[in-house]
Amino acid sequence: MSILVTRPSPAGEQLVNKLRACGKSAWHLPLINFMPGNDLPFLVERLTTLSDGDLLFIVSQHAVNYAHLWLIQQGISWPARLQYYAVGHTTGLRLRSLSVLPVRYPKEGETSEDLLRLPALANIDGKRALILRGNGGREVLAHTLHQRGVQTIYCECYRRCPIHYNSEEQERRMRTLGIDTLVITSGEMLQQFYTSMPKYYRHSCLMQCRLIVVSERLAMLARLLGWSDIIVANAADNDALMRVLLQ
Repeated sequence: MSILVTRPSPAGEQLVNKLRACGKSAWHLPLINFMPGNDLPFLVERLTTLSDGDLLFIVSQHAVNYAHLWLIQQGISWPARLQYYAVGHTTGLRLRSLSVLPVRYPKEGETSEDLLRLPALANIDGKRALILRGNGGREVLAHTLHQRGVQTIYCECYRRCPIHYNSEEQERRMRTLGIDTLVITSGEMLQQFYTSMPKYYRHSCLMQCRLIVVSERLAMLARLLGWSDIIVANAADNDALMRVLLQ
């Protein structure tokens, strides 16, 4: 097995190092990097619009990290008066450790749909919510909250920036390394990786690679693109990916 890990730094390097320590052949090709989001200067202002018991949602660890650093720089703590929710247990634990506040998150699953199934979010009519996220992304969380009577605003805490490679060089590299397993952890990266590869290589080799993803939604997208050998990890963190890759 020769594994290509596409998740961003530093998690990508960390996963590769863990795999190599277990005797696996693994390589890193990050597809995106991160920078501060355009809305960070407005984070404190948007927090102040929320009242006691209103809702704050965090969609990823990157949103947690950038928001927390900004609040520290402003000399402000996470407001204890809010109800905190996170998409995925890794993000939830990260927010809990930094804020030292209760954070609700789904025990299973890493998607907005999993979070929205929490009983605490069933009757929230009249609440206001702030969603901390990156640029773009899915709208299902805000859309569903709106349907449940919640006034929702966003704060773009970070930006995802694609990393562009020479497609022919990467194709040659993948052939030389004998890559037969891909780790891709978002739909954005999956689509980017697919379109970046030469068309003839997609059909001759790429679709034959085993694909490791982190949700059924991502697996569905992969099937539409042409993959058939797909494994869904039960979480998006490196430990969950390691369990799949060491089977």
